[in-house]
Amino acid sequence: MDLRFTAADEAFRAEVAQWLADNLVGEFAQLRGRGGPGDEHVLLDERRAWERTLGAAGWTCVGWPQEYGGRSLSLMQQVIFFEEYARAQGPGRLGHIGETLLGPTIIAFGTAAQKRRFLPPIVAGDELWCQGYSEPNAGSDLANVQTKARRAGDEWVIEGQKIWTSGAQWSEWCFVLCRTDPTAPSHKALSYLLVPMRQKGIDVRPIVQMTGESEFSEVFFDNARTAAENVVGAVNGGWAVAMGTLAFERGASTLGQQLNFSNELQEVFEYAQRNGANTDAVLRQRLADAWIGLRIMRFNALRTLSVGDGQELGRAAMITKLYWATWHRALGKLAMDVLGAESEVAGASPYTLTRLQRLFLFSRADTIYAGTNQIQRNIIAERALGLPREPRIVK
Repeated sequence: MDLRFTAADEAFRAEVAQWLADNLVGEFAQLRGRGGPGDEHVLLDERRAWERTLGAAGWTCVGWPQEYGGRSLSLMQQVIFFEEYARAQGPGRLGHIGETLLGPTIIAFGTAAQKRRFLPPIVAGDELWCQGYSEPNAGSDLANVQTKARRAGDEWVIEGQKIWTSGAQWSEWCFVLCRTDPTAPSHKALSYLLVPMRQKGIDVRPIVQMTGESEFSEVFFDNARTAAENVVGAVNGGWAVAMGTLAFERGASTLGQQLNFSNELQEVFEYAQRNGANTDAVLRQRLADAWIGLRIMRFNALRTLSVGDGQELGRAAMITKLYWATWHRALGKLAMDVLGAESEVAGASPYTLTRLQRLFLFSRADTIYAGTNQIQRNIIAERALGLPREPRIVK
């Protein structure tokens, strides 16, 4: 593909940059650079207000079709928006899961009534979503989910547990992958339900980390309910819908993620220049390798996003998660090695971390969540290269 930006693209870039410069001021100035990985719990009320400000100005869901409240931006313009947002150090998006995962899924698989009900509040920044996929015994093995839902009149009744649910504490809704046919094979027994979080049958328990913060939660469903029409796609056809959602996770917003990586790498460069770590030959080579790796990541993302229909990105895209997760974990280690002894000291008591310390700790999880590196390699081998399936152990 042609990786150059047109004059119209550059004019759009200037428009985005100017809007962000004009609006990340006053009450929102404190949000710059906050709310990212390892920092999701901060300034929630202010970030909710920021979501509504973005929505009112038409800067949410920019890649969605105009008929659903988006801007129908081209791929390159979406890239520009996410890059400029990261360049301006826009805060971590509370509406990210609704905008990039649930919304496109509803557009692709939902009914007309579901589109009318659920898409406008996402665009406006009024309703936040979380993802109910992982369970204690079903993380990377998503088809093994055991949370059950049974039909009771005009409702679904849900029983079970989800874990590692980002944003569950402040979300209004959750899309939940449930087992709705106890007799069918794993992939053919699942349904994709939209479940309101503010009800008596749902218990959200934050998982407290060693820092005292809680980025994730366990979610327990005990006679929780949702309306019968809140199933996306066919009953027992949830596997295809869930796979569609995971494809959207690899969308254009990943380019904004990469500019955040670039911001982190630049901070590592600056530390290396200040403390002399860049005079060490080994560290200097690692810094160069990190810069090269990030450029490879960008060009490969643009290449894979330029083909396919958004639901099926093609075999080449299957390397994306494995590549960026491994690269980012290595960047966290590089940051600590550049900092040296300073990396061992918290920014303030009792356990306030610097940005680079948060980078190191959070990036350890990159190769685990959203499919471990081991699972990613299996996917590449079996689905992209057509190699024999790994032997399954039958218990």
